[in-house]
Amino acid sequence: MIMLKSCLSGGILGNLSYSRYSFLLREQPGLFRTFFGPSKRPKRPQTTAEKNKTTLLYLSSAVIATVGASYAAVPLYRVFCQSTGYGGTVVEGHDAEKVVCMQKQENRLLTIKFNADTAAQMRWNFRPQQSVVHVHPGETALAFYTAKNPTEKPIDGVSTYNVVPFEAGQYFNKIQCFCFEEQRLNPGEEVDMPVFFYIDPDYVNDPFLQNSNEITLSYTFFESKPGMKLPTFNPGVRK
Repeated sequence: MIMLKSCLSGGILGNLSYSRYSFLLREQPGLFRTFFGPSKRPKRPQTTAEKNKTTLLYLSSAVIATVGASYAAVPLYRVFCQSTGYGGTVVEGHDAEKVVCMQKQENRLLTIKFNADTAAQMRWNFRPQQSVVHVHPGETALAFYTAKNPTEKPIDGVSTYNVVPFEAGQYFNKIQCFCFEEQRLNPGEEVDMPVFFYIDPDYVNDPFLQNSNEITLSYTFFESKPGMKLPTFNPGVRK
């Protein structure tokens, strides 16, 4: 390597025959790049202004990411609760195949109670049409709620719900429901809202629910306004 470098620096490369030059170029391309490639200049240190600008960009990115995460937290948590039944939240959706072939567990009869609440600022009249429904695990059932706007102006509402005991949330499957969907009632308008649901047959195999044959399904309506965030848990539900 030292001899080749001295030869190259001494101009001997110019005296090489074409065949030897080709051989070196083919067999040792790294050496030619080392001696004849572009030189690497040391990186110029950043000025104070450039450092400040870089720091500002990093801070701005962090702020944007934090704000985005805060806005996404509630809907993401709600999705998590609906997919797992955490906190007594009814499981979102249902397994269509399971509904068709599930076996009714006739040795276990459950009492489903219905509760209706409205937030402090919500002026609707909201109530369940039935106080209880008796259903076996693995059996579908239909219930209704009624909402009325007694005021003289339209009001938009949206509801959330949960189940007590909390452990039953993962087995409570809704097929049709009015929850999390914005509803508009005109002055004096009254509507009936269906809840079509079933209790998963696996309910009977849960050791934490062996002595629990009563479930409360609770809905709470809020007035829908721009920027509002629905709570994912309703602490006002009573057993």
